Amino acid sequence: MQAPTPIPVERLQFAMPPAHDSPADERRYRKERLAGALRIFGRLGYEDGVSGHITARDPEHTDCFWVNPFGMPFKHITVSDLVLANAEGQVVEGQYHVNQAAFTVHAQAHLARPDVVAVAHCHSLHGRALSTLGELLDPITQEACAFYESHALYDGYTGVVVDAEEGRRIATALGGHKAVILRNHGLLTVGDSVDAAAWWFLSMERSCQVQLSARAAGRPVMIGHKQAVQTREQLGSDLVAWINYQSLWQDISRSEPDLLA
Repeated sequence: MQAPTPIPVERLQFAMPPAHDSPADERRYRKERLAGALRIFGRLGYEDGVSGHITARDPEHTDCFWVNPFGMPFKHITVSDLVLANAEGQVVEGQYHVNQAAFTVHAQAHLARPDVVAVAHCHSLHGRALSTLGELLDPITQEACAFYESHALYDGYTGVVVDAEEGRRIATALGGHKAVILRNHGLLTVGDSVDAAAWWFLSMERSCQVQLSARAAGRPVMIGHKQAVQTREQLGSDLVAWINYQSLWQDISRSEPDLLA
């Protein structure tokens, strides 16, 4: 019996980030992904009262950012609910208020990093728990290695962030990394797409959970520096994050298509 003929690789489907011909098309794409990410975060219980935001830079007005409305449940957000605010937190499009305290941090991260399209920050359980220890993630799993020497600690807490100067200090701590642990506060991640920023937050939250669980059980074995760097180079890019996120996007967009309204 003759063996089956392999299908040429070029005929196999593999999703990659799309390129859009106009700012309007790119804007719609970013807003759809933003609404979807917020719903996913809502499903996972990352929402804590009115705390927590994901922002996406507008592709045309690059000093303005799309954000979830103040007080609206993540699970209910649609594309048409999203609000566009400038770097001062003033609403320039939309019909809802924005959380000024949270937006201060996001805006300063965006302004400091022109390469960043999206910023995610929520008061997730395990991220908050690890943040109270005032330390970084350890390279104890393959997933944690994606953050090895690619995240920072903001080692200070001054209460609810209400001024731009505090936001700038957090942005300085973030530097060129993909994430920062805000001591006694939680996690903040960034990416060159909404998908990447959301994936890094999801993965970092899980890595925090693993680290806390492993320490409770015993003494975790560290992955060596060379292997941790090699793993980060393989898994730590925003493109890999985007690819990892696609199954989540497919699930939320197919099961809750009303988010696109």
